[in-house]
Amino acid sequence: MSRKPNILLITSDQQHWNTIGARNPEISTPNLDRLVREGTTFDRAYCPNPTCTPSRASILTGMYPSQHGAWTLGTKLMEDRHTVGEDFAEAGYRTALIGKAHFQPLMSTPEYESLEAYPLLQDLDYWHNFDKRFYGFDHVELARNHTNEAHVGQHYALWMEEQGCANWRDYFLAPTGTMDPAATYKWPIPEKYHYNTWIAERTNAMMETFKNSDEPFFLWASFFDPHPEYLAPEPWDTMYDPDKLTIPALVPGEHDRNPPHFGLTQEADPDFSHLVETGYGIHGYRSHLYYEYGSKFKMTAYDKKKLVAVYYGMISMMDKYIGKILDRLDELGLAEDTLVVFTTDHGHFFGQHGLQAKGGFHYEDLIKLPFVVRYPGRVPAGRRSDAIQSLVDLAPTFLSFCGIPIPHAMTGVDQKETWLGNRSSARDHAICEFRHEPTTIHQKTYVDERYKITVYYNQTYGEIFDLQEDPGELRNLWDEPAAERLKTELLLKYIWAELGKEPMPMPRIHHA
Repeated sequence: MSRKPNILLITSDQQHWNTIGARNPEISTPNLDRLVREGTTFDRAYCPNPTCTPSRASILTGMYPSQHGAWTLGTKLMEDRHTVGEDFAEAGYRTALIGKAHFQPLMSTPEYESLEAYPLLQDLDYWHNFDKRFYGFDHVELARNHTNEAHVGQHYALWMEEQGCANWRDYFLAPTGTMDPAATYKWPIPEKYHYNTWIAERTNAMMETFKNSDEPFFLWASFFDPHPEYLAPEPWDTMYDPDKLTIPALVPGEHDRNPPHFGLTQEADPDFSHLVETGYGIHGYRSHLYYEYGSKFKMTAYDKKKLVAVYYGMISMMDKYIGKILDRLDELGLAEDTLVVFTTDHGHFFGQHGLQAKGGFHYEDLIKLPFVVRYPGRVPAGRRSDAIQSLVDLAPTFLSFCGIPIPHAMTGVDQKETWLGNRSSARDHAICEFRHEPTTIHQKTYVDERYKITVYYNQTYGEIFDLQEDPGELRNLWDEPAAERLKTELLLKYIWAELGKEPMPMPRIHHA
């Protein structure tokens, strides 16, 4: 190897695991398909939490949300937490993040200050001069919003102005923008000003800078799509015919064996008061017959199809700009020495089990991820693996590939030999956590090669699914007498897996 390997991490936001064209013929993703051909696809990759901030903080720290402290949205990853970027910087690497960070809460409070809070979020003079190290990254270019959210600002807004888009506020909601809040599906923003364009352009510029300085790099290109709202510019908003797509839906009776809150999601006005829940939180428990979007209060049959079509269009558009990054990596002659990983922070519901978006439901649709690794001549090309992966494994594995010591506090698993194809697996289970305050929602899931068990804080109900015999997760075995022994075994495995999340012990000193 002529030089230290570079690390290029490319992530999407809230992408269902089965939305890469190489695996799903209903969607077109030629550039992700290229990664699949040239690398190894891991079919059993999981997030440590099905919401953004906790999972993204786990990528940075190699720790679970219950360990690093950013356990839900609205919390922050405290600046004193050790991050993998610090390890890379100490080893002589250049570090950069372009796109979505979301390690800090949206709203500022006396207890938690935030760079993502108003008015600082939209103080463009501040961001023009921002040169601070950010969670271990020497260089960052940030944005906060998804599609037309009002939270637009930071480096993305600066870039739009630099591109001559003086009227950028027309494409975003109030208080910053003037876009019609009732607009759905078609986003009038020109593609040349879309954040996909910005992320690809700025990522490529950073790679060129690193190439010219002949320095190894750790670079995170962090895309915002396909996180709702479901909006895409022309022609991506009409790329797919809703009537030609497979639209997931509730299977009648599938929630009969589930905990009571599952069935309540299918009621028009459910009562979640026993869970100290309003019923309206998008990340809590609510009616999934309703999806507040634009001026819509209840989705029609057309909406349930159209949102899937636009979701796919958002992925296909993002794929185009991922391709621009991969092409530039080739043009700069860096591809052979760069480990590329593509994944997302968590999955998505678009009708599966009668659910929309995300929340406290640990179905595979929400906690399983697309996950592709490419490293020419080292990671096997065109290979599929069922070795279990977790986002907490990224940090220690990146360090291992680069010959950098892994901090003992990282509880993720070093997957290097598994990625290289020298080992069949590095872990026998994954754990996913979910907790949402001020409600009492608090659950954890243990999933192994065949089974999945979900337990709830202070509750006697739960879920057990046999993923081999019931991959659609339609038959909950929790209360079945024939599964009593299985339940006991899985509970014991879960308990020991939880205990195993403690930081790696320090090496024993011989004869001490």
